[in-house]
Amino acid sequence: MTNITLSIENTIHRRMREYSEIKWSEFVRKTIEKRLDELDTLGKHPNKESILTMLASEDVLKKDWDNKADERWNDV
Repeated sequence: MTNITLSIENTIHRRMREYSEIKWSEFVRKTIEKRLDELDTLGKHPNKESILTMLASEDVLKKDWDNKADERWNDV
């Protein structure tokens, strides 16, 4: 199994600790798998190129994944 590193805000981490009974790694694994299944389904669509391009557009990604803490990597 491969490991990945995930950066989250301290406030989110504190909130997660309030629900220590939840296996957060497992939750994230399943969420990623669900998204990949959705992308696989979209990949079989006749207009898959335009759909995947739209989903991967910088504006969409920025809106969904904006993380100011990671902006420090933009100039590396």
